[in-house]
Amino acid sequence: MLKQYYQDKIKVIDETLDRMLMRQQALPPVIYDAMRYSLFAGGKRLRPILLMAAADAVGAKGTNYLPVACGLEMIHTYSLIHDDLPAMDNDDYRRGKLTNHKVFGEGMAILAGDALLTQAFEFILSQPGVEAQILVAVTREIAAAAGPAGMVGGQVVDLFSEGKRLDYDTLRYMHQAKTGALFKAALRAGGMLAGASEQHITALTEYAEQFGLAFQITDDILDVTGTQAEIGKPVGSDERNDKATYVTLYSLDTAGQLAAQAVGAAHAALNGFGDEAAILRQMVDSLLSRTN
Repeated sequence: MLKQYYQDKIKVIDETLDRMLMRQQALPPVIYDAMRYSLFAGGKRLRPILLMAAADAVGAKGTNYLPVACGLEMIHTYSLIHDDLPAMDNDDYRRGKLTNHKVFGEGMAILAGDALLTQAFEFILSQPGVEAQILVAVTREIAAAAGPAGMVGGQVVDLFSEGKRLDYDTLRYMHQAKTGALFKAALRAGGMLAGASEQHITALTEYAEQFGLAFQITDDILDVTGTQAEIGKPVGSDERNDKATYVTLYSLDTAGQLAAQAVGAAHAALNGFGDEAAILRQMVDSLLSRTN
């Protein structure tokens, strides 16, 4: 069920992203090529899928909100382009392909990320069939998650934490901001767009926090136990860059236990939902067996 859901949603997300960017053919070709290179480099489309699954969970149709969902994917992709730059993580590969700056140069990679970030909000605000007040609230939610109090702020902590021994609270804050904030925005946005009750929004928020925690812990585990073919980039990059992770702070076994606890807490957050939330339950379960 989950595999088919992913396949169906990835297909419609990719078609929508392609259609949206086809409108931009008047751009200088190189920036257009650089944007598309990373946007269609084989991502899991997890954030837009979470948005649609949240809308489905409260009885709406998630595919009604593709412009917002695709905007989230563009913001995520911009962050990956910038994360890979020599001044940041200095990675040569992403998803098994050369990183953007290795193909187009550092300057163009920066501009491609900038273009994706700014154009994302153009697409988000093109969402039809939603009251203006709700769409503005959703846009504000996503902007905050991507900004200095969210993803950017988490990256700042990450950048200045290299070579330092972090405690659990600092490590969790860093990842709640760097990775978890956009997950939370996706799930809350899906609920808000679908007209969910405050009770359901609160539950989706708690689920998002636990999902983000489980995702990051398993990501740290994969950096040690995965293979380059599976994760699409060299393994052991966290250790080489002297980054604090759940594995370095504790151990592989303890990290696995923490991930399982987060998955259990995510399930508990969905106790007030019915079968419509089955995909959300399966999505968080799948984190414990992920290979990329």
